[in-house]
Amino acid sequence: MKRLSLQWRMTLMTALLICLSCVAMQLLLGFSGIRTMDRIGESIQGYSNTNEGETAFFDPEAKGTEEGLTIIIQGAQTSFFMSTWLITAAVTVLSGILAWFVSGHALKPLHSFVAQVEKVQLNNLSDMKINEDLLPEFQQLGRSFNQMLERLNHAFAAQRQFTGNAAHELRTPLALLQAQIELFSAEHPDLSEESRDFLRLLREQTERMSQMTGILLEMSHFQNVERKDTVQLQPMIEEIFTDLTPLAEKNRIHLESEGDACVIGSDPLIYRLLFNLCENAIKYNRQEGIVRVSIVPEEEYILVRVRDSGKGIPAELQQSIFQPFFRVDQSRSRDYGGVGLGLSLVWEIARLHGGSVQVETSSTEGTCMLLILPRA
Repeated sequence: MKRLSLQWRMTLMTALLICLSCVAMQLLLGFSGIRTMDRIGESIQGYSNTNEGETAFFDPEAKGTEEGLTIIIQGAQTSFFMSTWLITAAVTVLSGILAWFVSGHALKPLHSFVAQVEKVQLNNLSDMKINEDLLPEFQQLGRSFNQMLERLNHAFAAQRQFTGNAAHELRTPLALLQAQIELFSAEHPDLSEESRDFLRLLREQTERMSQMTGILLEMSHFQNVERKDTVQLQPMIEEIFTDLTPLAEKNRIHLESEGDACVIGSDPLIYRLLFNLCENAIKYNRQEGIVRVSIVPEEEYILVRVRDSGKGIPAELQQSIFQPFFRVDQSRSRDYGGVGLGLSLVWEIARLHGGSVQVETSSTEGTCMLLILPRA
């Protein structure tokens, strides 16, 4: 019962109530009808009073009762009894059907409320308000929900502002630190091996922090980016392959692509999305492996698959890889670089464009990332 929808609950409860009422009515009408027929039979036979002065009801088994009259009255009683039960069943079924449609009509405000709630997204919290012109039972719920949206919008805006401000403030000191490290290394070429290792470590870590602040700054500005460009995917993939050729040649990775489609969105953001997917596929691939990008247009969506021939992602970690700062293998983070925000950025950009990204398949023979975007 707990898994039934509210409409089904209302329908079943209404039908059960009507059924019980009809059964009670049938029993009362049946009892009354039989008594009436008995009295008619009594009158026809001329029975008036018993010795005690009480009225005697018609008894078909009594002596002197005409056989034809007995058959007629018994048949009438049986027919009346059966017809009342058939009417009860028909009324119950018909009432259940009517209750289904009536409850559906009564629940229209709730369905409308649910439809409005489903349209709420992170990027439209400030514009999305639930219509409060509802039934009295839903007005308080609508007001409370709108107040919650307003609080969430303020909280997310404050979070984005803090992230953007923090990232912006970090860029200048990090740039100065990198410049000083480079300058010191150039001015002291005769450093010991231990000092050179220390400077190399400083250089790597400051570079990683610079990447992280840059990505955080990009993410903080996502909400204000226009997403009205017409983007042709195949030329963009070729451009990304060109930019990633040095990395691919370093790892002896072969790049392939097939298919084409057109989407509506932000050209820079979609470029960043596809770039990150392809870069990850190259970084975490085997030597002399393959990265293949396939674009398949469907009726409503564009499917973009990025396949590699790497070692795969464990099943228990496939949902976690889109979380900020998450890495499948922490021990290899220094070898591959990055700050663990690449796939988080991919997920956020896909969501902003009304799409999604997921691990479609993954095994020891490679991984296939599936990107779904609305068709233009």
